[in-house]
Amino acid sequence: MNLVFATQNQNKAKEIAKLLPAYFNVQTLKEIGCFEDIPETALTLEGNASIKSNFVVENYQVDCFADDTGLEVEALNGEPGVKSARYAGEAKDSDDNINLLLQKLENETNRKAQFRTVISLRLNGVEHQFEGIAKGEITRNKSGEEGFGYDPIFKPEGYDKTFSEMSLDEKNKISHRAKAIQQLVSFLNNL
Repeated sequence: MNLVFATQNQNKAKEIAKLLPAYFNVQTLKEIGCFEDIPETALTLEGNASIKSNFVVENYQVDCFADDTGLEVEALNGEPGVKSARYAGEAKDSDDNINLLLQKLENETNRKAQFRTVISLRLNGVEHQFEGIAKGEITRNKSGEEGFGYDPIFKPEGYDKTFSEMSLDEKNKISHRAKAIQQLVSFLNNL
């Protein structure tokens, strides 16, 4: 099965490639010649995932899936949420985003948070959505070298290390993105 994954983020592409069975031929935006930064203007993760998958289908006439992921912190009423990538500004700088989040949580004892991924699949003109959630907490300091984004400060439930301290294989067994991809694969396998 041929699908396009609507992302320019090579870290995400690498994660997804490890999660999908070998019989899926997945191309990134770069591989289909799309170098545009697709605007994420929706107020929800569901909306942004839908915008991205729809953009690719309309402009490239290929079946496509797109995701949007947000870190939702309980003490901050769900922030940064849909604004996770641009939390500290349009530069999408992970260190700045992490530093702002840690600053806002500096005197907060409730560190509960969750990563939430929504995938929008457009197949034969119909949209299907899938969601994955990883619950955990925000650590007080960055730790680890692996992963990307908020991984150095997110410690999943039941673990004593952050996503950044895990190997990609370890993270892919429990992550929000992995859970959403499992639903996507299950759906596609049952077509």
